[in-house]
Amino acid sequence: MKYGFWLPIFGGWLRNVEEEHMPPTFDYAKKVVQAAEKWGYDTTLIAELYLNDIKGPERDSLEAWSTAAGLAAVTENIEIMTAIRPGFHNPAVAAKMAANIDQISNGRFTLNVVSAWWAEEARQYGGAFTEHDERYDRTEEFLQVMKGLWTEDTFSFKGKFYDLEGTRLEPKPVQRPNPILYAGGESPRGKETIVDHCDAYVMHGGTLEEIELKIDDMKKRRAKAGKAGFQSFGMAAYIVCRDTEEEVQAELARITDVKELSAYAGYDDFISKSQLEQQVELMDYSVSNRGLRPNLIGTPEQIAERIIEFEKAGLNLLLLQFSPQLEEMERFSQQVMPLVEAKRNGK
Repeated sequence: MKYGFWLPIFGGWLRNVEEEHMPPTFDYAKKVVQAAEKWGYDTTLIAELYLNDIKGPERDSLEAWSTAAGLAAVTENIEIMTAIRPGFHNPAVAAKMAANIDQISNGRFTLNVVSAWWAEEARQYGGAFTEHDERYDRTEEFLQVMKGLWTEDTFSFKGKFYDLEGTRLEPKPVQRPNPILYAGGESPRGKETIVDHCDAYVMHGGTLEEIELKIDDMKKRRAKAGKAGFQSFGMAAYIVCRDTEEEVQAELARITDVKELSAYAGYDDFISKSQLEQQVELMDYSVSNRGLRPNLIGTPEQIAERIIEFEKAGLNLLLLQFSPQLEEMERFSQQVMPLVEAKRNGK
């Protein structure tokens, strides 16, 4: 299992808790990532939203790509996975930026392709936001352009959304043929795009049974398309690790006490503009990305056992959320990671 974590660019992950003591600043992000490298984490995922979806649209948040470039220069080993939404980017310019950050990081920059869901954010920032399936039509052309520029000396393309003639991109990315393209999606159209154009599949948090079914489904779709298997299957999850059951339940009650806050401003768009396989309730939305559904909640022993179960189901990347970030990441690295390794080796 590879251990990744979401970079805390919004000031936290809990919509019902006002202050999580994890400021949305580059200095704090740098401290978190540099500590994570020492603690054995493999990947950090940087979400791309221009409005703060966790604490409310009026609150501070970091921009993903400039943050990624900054972190690439001050880290050595960790994979920097940054979200990209085609409706907000020119694909040729994005391909150039990605290649440059991959050079800065010496081959550690990867992309999480997101077709977007927040209509109000797109309105404020001038993003292209169309009907669900058309967003994936754009995404497919976008990825064709990026891959063409990363692999060919000169590249031309004429499609519905993009038109390039004899475009050059140098230097190419360090990773060949391209930086790893992760993507998540639950609609039939979204899955079609991911199977045809991406390298790895990432999922919102789900139960063991839900994740097992999704992995099996995507493996079959990939094989039917005549393509090699996905490089990895990842899942978002929120960690609540405590020494006793009483402490676990107290923390769970604290973070899921739903309040009427601006932190829920994107809730209606999330459930209406996406085509979701599982119904999302307000309690699920208390924590970002359905992070409570995997139930990585309990004592270190209980969490380690569940991680092994997910691993047996085919999952090989966890994209974790913690609050407060540094303290809980360190606890997880010291108390849970070694237990998983020991259980895997039958100790």
